[in-house]
Formats: sequence, structure tokens, C-alpha cells
Amino acid sequence: MDTMTWARRLGVSVILLAGSGLAVSGDVADRVRSSSTVKVCVWPAYFGITYRASPGAPLIGLDAELSQEFAKDLGVQRQTVDSSFATLIDDLVSGKCDVAMFAVGVLPQRQAHLQFTQPYLKSDIYGIAKRDDRSVRDWTDIDRPGVRVAVQAGTFMEPVMTEALKQSKLVVVKPPQTREQALQAGEVDVFMTDFPYSRRLLSQSDEFRLIRPTRPFFELPYAYAVKPGDDAWFKQVDAFVSRIKRDGRLAAAAGRHGLTDIMVSR
Repeated sequence: MDTMTWARRLGVSVILLAGSGLAVSGDVADRVRSSSTVKVCVWPAYFGITYRASPGAPLIGLDAELSQEFAKDLGVQRQTVDSSFATLIDDLVSGKCDVAMFAVGVLPQRQAHLQFTQPYLKSDIYGIAKRDDRSVRDWTDIDRPGVRVAVQAGTFMEPVMTEALKQSKLVVVKPPQTREQALQAGEVDVFMTDFPYSRRLLSQSDEFRLIRPTRPFFELPYAYAVKPGDDAWFKQVDAFVSRIKRDGRLAAAAGRHGLTDIMVSR
């Protein structure tokens, strides 16, 4: 008796992983199957990852593409749900979305509430300063008295820089304001970001300059996240990451969006 016949007789709902021959059941998988929709949390301001150039514009970026691939593998439609790093945990745990696919940094604070797949990207922290401002010339200038250092609320830079900075002043920027707006307004001297976000600023304007750490500062793996307690669904999402590494979809998308340097291929 094949898997689908067996499942129908027992009243069990399954999702077949496209091309894998595997059947997966579980609360989230069952809901995805019955609704023919997978709800994907995205942060639409993450350049190179999930980015919307203007309200109502289509998402572009690596995970904008790969989340479509995930839905295609499942044989369902993708529904994106706007989220953020500040609301990520609540959005997943409450069921607002089934999976977060926007390069979520794997931090202990998040691991206490969420389950993460294997990593597919990895980035260090970088500084961004105005090109004509000499108060922060290199990495060693960041943690000095009088320097104002911005981080975006809810990002992994917030707890990291809170612990790391001993002399400078930490400024936590909350939406709708952005770090670059605070920098342009003269409210801060430098802001901290990761590789994908830095590419947006540097590619669009010569007003800013990149400040690299002198040695690895805080390299963080990025992964997809789900709420804990549904092992079948977690394995399905993690299996997708394994597949896109093997079949070249991750490498192709990373190449299209300038992220090959931070791709985790194994």
C-alpha cells in the first residue's frame, strides 16, 4: 500500500516533498496542505534578502526568490507576511506565519523561543559612517567617548553592541526611523549593520563609507526559523535548505544578489 492510500484510510494529512518521495505530516504541514498556502514572514526592508523598493512593489532578493522555491516544492502558493526582527518571535509563535525566511541571525535569545534550520548565510558586523565625517575613521574609533553608535531595534547588532561597547553611546533606532536616517540627520556618528544591508547603501550612494572590523568581530550564521514543537514541519524546512545547497538554487540566487561571499554551501 502506498503512502497516500495508507494516509487516506487513516485520515492522516500529508504533504509530499517535491522530488523527494517523502511524506510529512504535522500541525503546520497539515494546515499548509489544507489551505494550499504557506505563510512566509519577511522583513521587506532587507536589501538583497527580502526588499520592497516602495509600498506595494514586489519583493526582490535572495529569500524573496527562495521562499517562492519553497512554496513550489510544497506545491502550494506563497503568502508573504510583513514582519521584523523585533516582532519575529511573536509572529511565528502566534501562527501569523509558518516560517520566517529573511536571513534570521541564530542568536541564543532567539533559540530560546524558535527552532532554526541549518545555516545558509553567514555575516560579520560592519560599520557605516558618512564619508566626510572624520570622527569615526576606522574600527578602533567606534568605541570611544563621545561617539554615538546606532543599531536597529530587534536586530542581532542590538545585544551584541550593547555588550561590546564600553565607552561610546549606543543609540537604538526604532521603526519607522532607519539607521541611515539617523546618520544623515547627525543624530549618530556610525551605525552597525551586516553585509547584505551595507551593500544597499554603498551601491546607491557615495555619501557613506564602509568600516570593516580589523579581525572577525561577530560572525553570525543566518537560517530560517519556525516555532518549536512541530518536528515534522521543522524537518521539512531544513530539508529544503539541504536541497537548495545541493541542486544549485542557493548559489544561483546568491550570485544574482551579490551574496556569494557570505553563502554557506555545506
